[in-house]
Amino acid sequence: SQAGTGSSYMGLVEHSSRAPSVRSLAESSHHHHLQDQRAMEVYNGHSTLLSHQSGGFDDIDLPSAVKYLIASDPNLQVLGAAYLQHKCYSDSNAKKQARSLQAMPKLVKLFNSPNQEVQRHATGAMRNLIYDNAENKLALVEENGIYELMRTLREPDDELRKNVTGILWNLSSSDNLKDRLARDTLEQLTDLVLVPLSGLGGSGVIQQNPSEAEIFYNSTGFLRNLSSASQQTRQKMRECHGLVDSMIHYVNSSLEVGKSEDKSVENAVCVLRNLSYRLYDEMPPSSLQRLEGHRRNNSGMVTGELVGCFSPQSKKAREHYLNADIVTFTEVSKDPKGMEWLWNPQIVGIYNRLLQRCELNKHTTEAASGALQNITAGDRRLPGGLSRGSREPKGLKMPPALPCRSLAEPSVPSLPPGGCRVCPQAATCPLATKVVSHLIEKLPGSVGDKAPPADVIVNIIAVLNNLVVESPMAARDIVYFDGLRKLFYIKKRRDSSDNEKSSRAAASLLGNMWQYTKLHRDFKMKGYRKEDFLSL
Repeated sequence: SQAGTGSSYMGLVEHSSRAPSVRSLAESSHHHHLQDQRAMEVYNGHSTLLSHQSGGFDDIDLPSAVKYLIASDPNLQVLGAAYLQHKCYSDSNAKKQARSLQAMPKLVKLFNSPNQEVQRHATGAMRNLIYDNAENKLALVEENGIYELMRTLREPDDELRKNVTGILWNLSSSDNLKDRLARDTLEQLTDLVLVPLSGLGGSGVIQQNPSEAEIFYNSTGFLRNLSSASQQTRQKMRECHGLVDSMIHYVNSSLEVGKSEDKSVENAVCVLRNLSYRLYDEMPPSSLQRLEGHRRNNSGMVTGELVGCFSPQSKKAREHYLNADIVTFTEVSKDPKGMEWLWNPQIVGIYNRLLQRCELNKHTTEAASGALQNITAGDRRLPGGLSRGSREPKGLKMPPALPCRSLAEPSVPSLPPGGCRVCPQAATCPLATKVVSHLIEKLPGSVGDKAPPADVIVNIIAVLNNLVVESPMAARDIVYFDGLRKLFYIKKRRDSSDNEKSSRAAASLLGNMWQYTKLHRDFKMKGYRKEDFLSL
């Protein structure tokens, strides 16, 4: 009963005439990840070599170029690597032939050559050799290529670091390499790239030159791919010192200077969304115990979890849970570090601001709404704290959104069959009202209204549903901010497959809202009857 949300295919993007061809969103059965970056056909700023050799390239072939890689003369090594880089830009047969000629181990040995030009062209050639070629990617890894790349990343040369991070991004599009890449690269990449270039490690301000911006973009693309992998890799990323903090700091700083549309912001938000997937199920036991400890008795059982739907609770029990929740909400709000950010109430505000300010980049808004869906989903008590501080919930929460993916159709978050739960709480949280108002603002209410993509609408409704399940105040806020009119419009709009999905999501939310009997008078004052809420 997991809800999947997807985003549409972005296609091929060209940075410039001499920059990498980027296929930023690619087919994946379950995950939204970034595919290969192709190296430049003519190296940035170093076209003089190939211009000088134009005509000379006519009397060189792949076997000769591969032999040049082991020549004692660095100029011949550069020429051999440059030819491979040029020849393998878009020729799949050349990539296969180069591998059969043992070009891969020879290039890996040149990654840390004492000659900078050799390093640059060797990594540029490798970037093209592995682009859209699973066999070459595997060959690079088997030749101890990851270790050599991480050594090269320490070089104080931006052009070289662009190539290295581009190679890592390419490698990460292969699902079978993600766990190994996470194991062998995360700590060094975080220390060498993410922390300094996010602004976290210095003045607190993002200060990137154009080359550093590309290095950071490549690195966040790499992380975006890794974060869509296994539970083991997600947990390793959450626990990597500085990684989550870097993503949060970069997004926050970009919002402050009006750069919510930035492509690295998109990558960072997708990383955060993927790391929030199944967060409460995968949270370390120590963190979970700290967060749930106030609600557990000495036998280790959660008290007050009554059987059946909408069971009544005593006033004394409500007061007990209220006090426990206030303590917990205060605890999780204190100075978050590392993975604590993922469940900290402050992150709701970050996602909320992204939904407000990001108008053009639909992938960012989809990721932010999906992350909100993830952290307000589930039966843990913490999602309730994030949602509204805590109150008495009714109904069923929608399940978490799947990690970011592309091309696949977004599936509607459907309510899972089976038991309702009761989690009696009674405090208030102004954050929830802000979230509800801004989410409602994003929804269309009539023909011609500006509307986000269908998958974003489904995510927004899922977040609203999770808030409503936790609190009658969220349902009341929806009424107050003219949400009923918009939800009924969406529910009735079934003229396409996308609209059918958002219609079903709206119907589920409206059905849950009707469970709050004290709000029936408000509903009727707006002109709606029971049949309107409960009909499919």
